[in-house]
Amino acid sequence: MAGIPRGVLQGIGNTPMVELASIVPAGSARILAKLESANPTGSMKDRMARAVIEAAEADGRLRPGDTVVEYTAGTTGLSLAMVCAAKGYGLHVVFSDAFSDEKRRAMLAFGAMITDVLSDNKQITDALIKAMIARAGEISAQPGNWWSDQLNNRDAVSGYHALGDEIWQQSGGRVDAFVHIVGTAHSLHGATQALREHNPKVLAVAVEPAESAVLSGGTTGAHKIEGTGLGFIPPLWEPALVDEIVAVSTDDARDMARRLAREEGIFAGISSGANVVAALRVAERLGAGASVATLIVDSGFRYLSTDVYAQAP
Repeated sequence: MAGIPRGVLQGIGNTPMVELASIVPAGSARILAKLESANPTGSMKDRMARAVIEAAEADGRLRPGDTVVEYTAGTTGLSLAMVCAAKGYGLHVVFSDAFSDEKRRAMLAFGAMITDVLSDNKQITDALIKAMIARAGEISAQPGNWWSDQLNNRDAVSGYHALGDEIWQQSGGRVDAFVHIVGTAHSLHGATQALREHNPKVLAVAVEPAESAVLSGGTTGAHKIEGTGLGFIPPLWEPALVDEIVAVSTDDARDMARRLAREEGIFAGISSGANVVAALRVAERLGAGASVATLIVDSGFRYLSTDVYAQAP
């Protein structure tokens, strides 16, 4: 049938955006939430996974029959697993018991091989992340393996330029601030760069776990906001692109994820909860008439076994 894209990778991007209808207080700016859970694996990371794989294919770093290697909290790993399955590559991920079992099962379903690094009581710490990175480096040294190395891979940023353009277009050219949590920081950087091509005055607000607020100059610590808060400054962090940093606690992020489900009908993960907590703070300050954009990073279905939803009232 004419007009139907061929292959799942053509389904990445062009996700819907909605204005939050219930949880934004009167007198605050409107909050526009980009539903990245509508991507094929249910996450914004599909964008960067396709970008890094296709860039490596183009310059010969990744060859037919190779196996991609990556350390992951699961979201990047799941997106890479989908892209690798669609393109015929193997995938070997370094994972941990600190992250949700749903992510593990989904990566396995796509055919990924998993090596685990055990955590300290399922806490996300800088020591855990560094141990995962080191193990991925060891695995990638084996013949036929290529390490996508998400923290140090600049190709990932380009995968999010379209995200910024989509936000601008869907908002009708009305974005005063973009609020987003930092893991690798690629999505914040890429979307911000694109938004500022349209309006150089767009405010960029980074979000991080309050328990490990290293971007704000605080000390590293354990938290449970998966996919964020490495416990150290991301290697490609660009502070000049960021106007301010907001710290959100694990408890507040978890509570907001639950509120989004109950009050907005948006089923989201814990990092999305942190995004909305921070966006509400910015919206209150900017006031009525302004627009704050943020991301629903991924779906709550990935967190049903965690304390975000397993113990939800």
